[in-house]
Amino acid sequence: MLELAILGFLYEQPLHGYELKRRVAHLTGHVRPIADGTLYPAIKRLEQAGWIQRRTEPGSRAAPRHTLTLTDPGRQELLRRLREADDSDISDENRWFTVLAFLRHLTSPGEQTTVLNRRRAFLDQPSSFFYEQGRPLRAEEFDDPFRRGVLTIARATTEAELRWLDTTLKELGAPEPD
Repeated sequence: MLELAILGFLYEQPLHGYELKRRVAHLTGHVRPIADGTLYPAIKRLEQAGWIQRRTEPGSRAAPRHTLTLTDPGRQELLRRLREADDSDISDENRWFTVLAFLRHLTSPGEQTTVLNRRRAFLDQPSSFFYEQGRPLRAEEFDDPFRRGVLTIARATTEAELRWLDTTLKELGAPEPD
């Protein structure tokens, strides 16, 4: 998720490390702040892979600043990762939001549709946070208001996302779901 976010933001424009860190933190939410010990090793890995370049510029006060730029192979890697988003990218909400934030960079509506249809198929599967004898439990089955709340909120979120997906897929020219 972190590498995808770095590639995605740099696809849009060159950035200094601090600005990149700020944007990634905003995308992933304040619940998951990005530590320097996480961000800079990821930047180094992407740089070693040839997907980003670092250019040193004079700092506004004293220390030099590093501007990060996406290379052509880095652009291709971002597009590949979007096209081939893995099961975790599709099923984990934070990872999905990262994919979704940059999905517009796939310029083919067909490729965008393929990724969105994978998410839709995931959401169509019955699920719950709580199971009894292998069967997913529904919110109405709980006396506990807190567990009922978890399931009620999750259901509302899923229903809203399904409506958005159906509208967006229709706009992209995808056939109606059965």
